[in-house]
Amino acid sequence: MRVTSMYTYPVKGCRRMDRDTARVEPWGLDGDRRWLIVDENGLGLSQRQHRELVTMRAISRPGGLTLEAPGRSPLDLAEPTDGEPLQVRVYRARPPAPVRAAGPEADEWLHRLLGRTVRLVWLGDPTGNLVPWPVPTEVGAELSFADGTPLLLANTASLDAFNGWLRESGSAEGPLPMIQFRPNVVVDGAAPWAEGEWVGRRIRIGGAVFQGAAECGRCLISTIDQETGERGREPLRMLAARRNIGRRLLFGLQLTVWAESGGVAEGRTVSVGDAVEVLD
Repeated sequence: MRVTSMYTYPVKGCRRMDRDTARVEPWGLDGDRRWLIVDENGLGLSQRQHRELVTMRAISRPGGLTLEAPGRSPLDLAEPTDGEPLQVRVYRARPPAPVRAAGPEADEWLHRLLGRTVRLVWLGDPTGNLVPWPVPTEVGAELSFADGTPLLLANTASLDAFNGWLRESGSAEGPLPMIQFRPNVVVDGAAPWAEGEWVGRRIRIGGAVFQGAAECGRCLISTIDQETGERGREPLRMLAARRNIGRRLLFGLQLTVWAESGGVAEGRTVSVGDAVEVLD
């Protein structure tokens, strides 16, 4: 098994950023979902409210990022290390997270894109943003603005099987591309749905070790075309028919970072082409 592609999403809900290699941190891949757009009440916004975010590119770099969107001039931003301190929630049910405001220039740029008052914030210290449930001592509890765990793994064979079901059904929506599921790491060489057997097991990918936390229950965002923003009925309709387990429509594997020897060693990376090995 090997990694065939990797993606990060510097601003939660924005267009993917293709990666050849990425550094592994306790809260996920470097540069992944460290920025969040929030409303006037400090509540996170995503494609659930604004499908036009599929057109917004956020290109991360050490110390900052660049925002791009059709019809808008690019905006370069530095990490607001001295920005206004705020408390925001990625979802209503989540505990508040300490962040820094990016500032009025970023807010105005996003206002023109989304047509509403918003703020862009940066999670400078993910160690203060913990998953709101118990985790084993061997894995990190730190989290970026990801939905539930630091990374999402997807299996090309599972997508092939899913698209085969769509063809058999005569659906006009298939085949779906992998990016519609917004994974971080895509692997090839496994059997269809093998990732479901990796829950609770350690998985070595390149220079880092992860733990399978749970199969990923999919939401309405998976029905949004990540190129156009158009919404369809798939994959939820087919997952409801074929992959409805415990009332969750499952595709992909959520991963946590395994903290070997008391911590994640500096310099660990995952790259396209790296071997993937289930350790136990």
